Amino acid sequence: MKIAIIDYGAGNTKSVYYAFKNIGILPIITKDKMEIKKAQGVVFPGVGHAVNAMKYLKLAGLDKIIPELSQPVLGICLGMQLQAQFTEEGNQKGLGIIPVDVARFNEELKVPQMGWNLIKCNNNTLFEGLTEEPFYAYFVHSYYMPLNNSTIATAEYGVEFSAASQINNFYGCQFHPEKSGEQGLTILKNFIKICESYQQ
Repeated sequence: MKIAIIDYGAGNTKSVYYAFKNIGILPIITKDKMEIKKAQGVVFPGVGHAVNAMKYLKLAGLDKIIPELSQPVLGICLGMQLQAQFTEEGNQKGLGIIPVDVARFNEELKVPQMGWNLIKCNNNTLFEGLTEEPFYAYFVHSYYMPLNNSTIATAEYGVEFSAASQINNFYGCQFHPEKSGEQGLTILKNFIKICESYQQ
């Protein structure tokens, strides 16, 4: 099983790596376009600023590669938000995978939202074993993806927003599964199962 974690300077790259290692998977951390294309599954991590992230992706040519990937892709936090067509963070154009605009939380709220929040998820393969009741996951974010046709889980912080998304082979978690205890590890295990069923 070859899992590639996209290396573009995201702050949670190492913690994502160790979370996969904890479930018996040794991913590679790479910005090599061919290595990413050949992987059975791709993880798009993200802790940072949207403008800087997109700048790095463009310099590496990854802004063109990522939307064309056909294997399962899991975006985490900023990695999920950058799948959108636009984000208010720096008024930055995203990768255009999900036709929605990412918005900033209301100024009356304390931002970033940092800590555990309750998630209600749909009956999606990514949440197998977690769908019977809401569970808590760890968030750190000032921007959110509004509810849209790709929403597969929701959370509330002043407004109900997309806690997770799926459109075709692209999955996203606004929360950090790598920091969300056993529930988070279950999600990563489910993502591996999704990758195992993928045929290149």
